[in-house]
Amino acid sequence: MTEIAPGASADQHRAHGTPAAQSRAVVLEIEGMTCASCVARVEKRLARVPGVTAAVNLATESAKVDVPQGVADDELVAAVQAAGYDARVRAVAPPAADHEAHEHAADETAAHESEHAEHGAHDHDVEDEPGRTTLRTRLIVAAALSAPLLLVSMAMPLQFPGWQWLALALTAPVVLWAGWPFHRATLRNARHGAATMDTLITLGTMAALLWSAWVTVTGGMHVYFEVAAVVTTFLLLGRFIEQRSKRRAGAALRSLMELGARDVTLADAEGRDGATVPIERLRTGERFVVRPGGTIATDGVVEHGEAAVDASMLTGESVPVAVGPGASVTGGTIATDGRLVVRATAVGGDTRLARIAALVEDAQAGKSQIQRLADRISGVFVPVVIGLAVLTFAGWLLAGQPVEAAFVAAVAVLIIACPCALGLATPVAILVGTGRGAQRGILITGPEAIETAGRIDTIVLDKTGTVTSGRMSVHDAVLTGGNDRAEALRVAGALESGSEHPIARAVVAFATEAQGDVLPHATGFRSHAGRGVTGVVEGREAFAGSPAFALERGARVPAEIEAAARDAESTVVVVGWASAPGMSPTARAALLVGDTVRDDSPAAIAALRELGLDVVLLTGDAEGVARAVGREVGIDRVIAGVSPEGKVDEIRRLQAQGRRVAMVGDGVNDSAALAAADLGIAMGGGTDAAMNASDITLVRDSLGAAADSVRLSRRVLGIIRGNLFWAFGYNVAAIPLAALGLLTPMIAGAAMAFSSVFVVLNSLRLRAFR
Repeated sequence: MTEIAPGASADQHRAHGTPAAQSRAVVLEIEGMTCASCVARVEKRLARVPGVTAAVNLATESAKVDVPQGVADDELVAAVQAAGYDARVRAVAPPAADHEAHEHAADETAAHESEHAEHGAHDHDVEDEPGRTTLRTRLIVAAALSAPLLLVSMAMPLQFPGWQWLALALTAPVVLWAGWPFHRATLRNARHGAATMDTLITLGTMAALLWSAWVTVTGGMHVYFEVAAVVTTFLLLGRFIEQRSKRRAGAALRSLMELGARDVTLADAEGRDGATVPIERLRTGERFVVRPGGTIATDGVVEHGEAAVDASMLTGESVPVAVGPGASVTGGTIATDGRLVVRATAVGGDTRLARIAALVEDAQAGKSQIQRLADRISGVFVPVVIGLAVLTFAGWLLAGQPVEAAFVAAVAVLIIACPCALGLATPVAILVGTGRGAQRGILITGPEAIETAGRIDTIVLDKTGTVTSGRMSVHDAVLTGGNDRAEALRVAGALESGSEHPIARAVVAFATEAQGDVLPHATGFRSHAGRGVTGVVEGREAFAGSPAFALERGARVPAEIEAAARDAESTVVVVGWASAPGMSPTARAALLVGDTVRDDSPAAIAALRELGLDVVLLTGDAEGVARAVGREVGIDRVIAGVSPEGKVDEIRRLQAQGRRVAMVGDGVNDSAALAAADLGIAMGGGTDAAMNASDITLVRDSLGAAADSVRLSRRVLGIIRGNLFWAFGYNVAAIPLAALGLLTPMIAGAAMAFSSVFVVLNSLRLRAFR
């Protein structure tokens, strides 16, 4: 599983080599942010703390802060408060090794996280929270008072002498009480010299209320109470829908975090059910029971029992996988049938599920280049809008229009221009997209990976473990005349049993299956790295290795074996021995060892081509082997016999041609190429080195997931572009219309509220990604 060092993304560590010990990551939960200008202000304040860098996310209402040693959490909270917002440090569960010392703290953390998940941490929460008036309540009261107000204001027959005083009585609670969250944020920001979206709302609605109250007191006729009340109601409705939708947007991550079991049944020495304890008390090395239909409590190795395990929430694969003794299982998955006794290998934050959740959350907290541009624009947008409203008011007066008309146009400009949609356009799409990716077994390290994946035009695939299964097997044996097959396999198996190489294990498995009995023991075993092995088997000096190794041993190689080695489209293991001590050895057999192509590889490569990508097979295997695999899966461009360093050179050569290159691999020898590529994609069954060097990790050990990751990234980028087009286009088109008096403040309020709702609902379409 990919490990993200504290305080930096995987990309940052790859690019700069920053040691994790130099900094730490802190997540702040921030209260009171309402638009992108709020985000820009908080980031600027945090950046003033020496050595601190921060990415503030409006959608998650949080900040991921990279903090150097020596900077206390209180300094970060103080910086956010100086910007006019409230903040608290998100509690982090202690390491498993310190469990006893922190049990009480862990309980408090769990209680806090449960409360936060249920109620949220912000004044605008949809759900009820003790001692706090909720957004829902304010919306209901505003709507109940605005309905009769709108009726009496618009229907002339219902108006009676002094009706304006009734309108004032109905409007004041809507604007002053129901709209208080907007005004409170405005006042808070004003104390720090800042102007945000709330500033525009307060200026617009309060101006309408105060103007109308003045006209009522002085006996005038043109009042705009319905503007102030209905606009406030529309804005509350938009905020209410937005908050509910944002909760849905984060549902994927919450569902991942809730997968784990809360209690676990320990196993006694005989494997029977023992005591049931909270999951926090489980230790690495302890054994626990999983009953049929139960959730596997944590990562571990099966010691007893067999079951079909459903890992669909982690991998996206709907077909359960059969497991038995010796198989590794992941916490949060479900044993659909059968009873298991499992030995825990990781607990708490070290589990695969916890790492996946942390990786997804880290990706959602990051920022794309598009979002940074939107934040910069929003940072100066509000002051510009206030200036435009003033110019609109002055322009109407200079044109000889009545004060009332100038006032209405200026209020419409203030209300229509709120940049809320601009701030939500990118982060909500990333929030939904990365969460959906995690549900489908695609872990994306951050927004930069999404942007890069959407732009690649060439994808380079490693062969072993990527296009092929990585499991070697012997599929044929060529014998020279007069040699006994059983004897050759017995010698080969005895020699290779001393090696851990995948080819050696394949030879041992084949020999054992063919012999049906225990292999003899090889004495004097010696491994010759990358070439072969030697030893004495049943009194004979023997060898097994490559054709070149056979020649190196001075062996006589019969024509049959030479032909097999020359024409083979797989790895050849030559087995030989001397007839008598002191004589030169003779090659007796050639075992053809191959790696099987994954069942889904041809379809996955076809899917990559449908995405318009050029596909290249890059491997260290021999030319014949590589081309045979290429033909089987439909890859024409094959580069074989390449060292790990050579893979990097090939990646850079493609980049020098102007190609935007993605690399898919799984082994240690792929990690340098994964880091060198524009986009690194690590297979789920691969090594930690490959995963740490990648931008995307495929939990599902399938090449088809690589095509899915590119398709998902393009879909997310498409949603972001649509959101930004709407957000920018809406403001560009609407502000001139409002300034010209073609939009009433009520229509402007409804349109502004709908713009934010549209962006969130458009992003939620990503939840349907398959």
